[in-house]
Amino acid sequence: MPDQKDLSGMAALSICEALLLAIGDHKLLPEREIVGVLRDAAATHENAVGPDEVKQTHLAVAELINQIIDGGNSVRRP
Repeated sequence: MPDQKDLSGMAALSICEALLLAIGDHKLLPEREIVGVLRDAAATHENAVGPDEVKQTHLAVAELINQIIDGGNSVRRP
């Protein structure tokens, strides 16, 4: 069974994806802006500094965000 940190992260990701979909569905932001938010989040993690273990964690997070962008999970694409 995943630990509490894993569960919290999964819940946060699901909530954020649902919010991004709702924002797009209601035309509050266009798809390019939503993708821009995700790219900014990825860039923040890609540029994080710290000990190697911390940097590797941030790079893994950035990779996950980029996979979400590539997969179109947070925007509805025809």
